[in-house]
Amino acid sequence: MLALFLGAGFSKWAANLPVAKELFDFDIEPFGVREYRKLERVKSLKNDWDVNHPDGLAEQFIADALNYGENARKAVLWYVTRRLSEPFIWKEYHAGRWRRHVLFIDEKRGFNSSEIKKAQSFILRFQDSELEGIVTTNYDMVVEYAFGTKRFNYGIPNQLLRGRGPYPVSQWAHPVILTGENPLAKIHGSISWDENGYYTDGRRGLTGNVLIMPPTPDKQIPESLKYVWELAEGILKRANRLLVFGFAFNPYDEAVFNLLQSAGKNLESVLLIDIEPKIDQTQRLWPNTEVISCRPPPEGRAEIEKWLNK
Repeated sequence: MLALFLGAGFSKWAANLPVAKELFDFDIEPFGVREYRKLERVKSLKNDWDVNHPDGLAEQFIADALNYGENARKAVLWYVTRRLSEPFIWKEYHAGRWRRHVLFIDEKRGFNSSEIKKAQSFILRFQDSELEGIVTTNYDMVVEYAFGTKRFNYGIPNQLLRGRGPYPVSQWAHPVILTGENPLAKIHGSISWDENGYYTDGRRGLTGNVLIMPPTPDKQIPESLKYVWELAEGILKRANRLLVFGFAFNPYDEAVFNLLQSAGKNLESVLLIDIEPKIDQTQRLWPNTEVISCRPPPEGRAEIEKWLNK
């Protein structure tokens, strides 16, 4: 039985989304005066912090900024989720003004994008390999866009999502239901979730009002995400093979390490797909498990196929 564990490197490979060290490149297009002011505030906070922490990590900045006060906290969380939404935002001129949209799950606009096609071709390869499910630390919706509602669920089959369906207008009124068999555990939350439920698009990422665990060194699992961690634990416990794509194994990811180590006791083989695979760190988690590595596709495609067919 196989499980996939996807880190930030997977979304970087598929959709060129930033990993943590690239997160504050400020590569977004502010929509209106309010967003422009938020962006300038975050830039100012980051510039001031960099002066005193020239070698500091992005995660450390976020941890500090969350304690600067409510306005700073909201601005930084807004920026993080907004940056991960940016590639999936599109605009149209309608009824006398510009309107902004974020891709919906099942939207043809997404299925036709080269980034989503790339992710889709990779993920769907494993559906015939006794796939137990996918665990990811990523907030973005790359997996949801690649799968579509007919191929995954968030741990509850036939779950009804909040919000309307994709364009065209004729589909808006139809309920959006996750009918797929593959469970997806987003252990750090999602730009499509908030405290009220799970949504059909990433619009929560535009406002910053999202259910996420911020990328800080001292992550604490909130009560609202404990079910997701239990889902991830079940996926990993049922697997005897694990494919890890783009997870950095940073030393401060203690909660994730504990999850992987405790739930991965039945693992016989682990394949790391990464430009710089952390073999030693992985072997310490599972000292009695075979650990091998390869580069991302296309360079590593042959090694991936060999591992799958072993």
